[in-house]
Amino acid sequence: MNSDIPLTSHFSPSTPESTAPPDRQRQKPHFRSVFISDVHLGTKDSKASQLNDFLKLHRFDQVYLVGDIFDGWRMRNGIHWHKSFNRIISRVLKISKNKVPVYYITGNHDEFLRKFANSRFENIQLLNRIDHTTADGRRLLVIHGDQFESVTHCGRFLKLIGDRGYDLLMFINRVINRFRTRYGYGFWSFSGYLKDHIQRAQRYIRDYEYAVSHGAKRQKYDGVVCGHIHQAAIKKIDGIDYYNTGDWVESCTAIVEHHNGEMELIHWLEHPLHFEMEKMRNQKLKRKKRKTLTESA
Repeated sequence: MNSDIPLTSHFSPSTPESTAPPDRQRQKPHFRSVFISDVHLGTKDSKASQLNDFLKLHRFDQVYLVGDIFDGWRMRNGIHWHKSFNRIISRVLKISKNKVPVYYITGNHDEFLRKFANSRFENIQLLNRIDHTTADGRRLLVIHGDQFESVTHCGRFLKLIGDRGYDLLMFINRVINRFRTRYGYGFWSFSGYLKDHIQRAQRYIRDYEYAVSHGAKRQKYDGVVCGHIHQAAIKKIDGIDYYNTGDWVESCTAIVEHHNGEMELIHWLEHPLHFEMEKMRNQKLKRKKRKTLTESA
C-alpha cells in the first residue's frame, strides 16, 4: 500500500501571539486552531452562510482549510455562485489580514490548485499537506485524504456517489428540506441517512478511516486530520488519533483545538450560537415584513 503520499509540502506552523481583539469581540469563543474542509463553493448545496456565521462568531489563532473549499469539478458544468460565497472569501481574507495564519490544503475537487502548492498570498499558504503540532505536543498530518482512496476496497462506490448519484441525493436533500423549513423543522440529510444504513457505504468509510490512519502511522505521526468523505469523526484507530472534519454541504462540522491541545468536533447546526443567530435573523425578517406592510397600508 503506497500511503506515504508523494506530496512534498511540509511546514510546521508556529502559533502566533494572540492579538487583542476589539471590545465587541472579547466574548467570542477562542480556539487555538480550527480545521474545515469540503465547503464546495460553486455548488447549490454549499452551506456558505452557515460557515460564515461560524467563522464570524469565533476567534482562532490559526485556520486550516483542508481541501475542497472550491468545487472545480462541478463548476466545469456550470457555476452556481451565491453572494454568500463572496462573504466566505472576504471573511478568510479578513482573518488572514488580522495576522492569523491560514493554511489552504488542496483537495481533489480543487486539485487545479495543486500545481501552485508552496505559494503564499500574504498570510495565506497554499499547500498539498502540512504538519501540525498540537498544544500538548502531538504531531498530526493534515491532508485532504483523497490520496488514500485507491487503497480502500470500495473506492468505486464513492466515485459513483460522487458523480451523478451524489447529485441526485443532493437534489432530494434540497426538496425534503424545503418542506421541512416551511413547516418549522431543521435540516435533515437524506444522503447522511443512507451512509448510516447502507452496509457498503459503512464498509467504505471504515476502510478509508483505517487506510488514512495506517498511512499516518507508517509516517510516524501521532494522528491525522482529513476530510474528503463527508463523515465527521474523532476516534482512535490502531493507536492513531483520527480526526475527520466532515463537510459544509450537509453536516456543517469542524474540528477545533483548544489551547490545552484537546480536539473537539463541533456540529454547527446543533450549536446554541447557531440557534441564536437564526433567531436574530428571523426577528429581523419579521420586523422588515411588518415595516413593509405598514408602509403599504
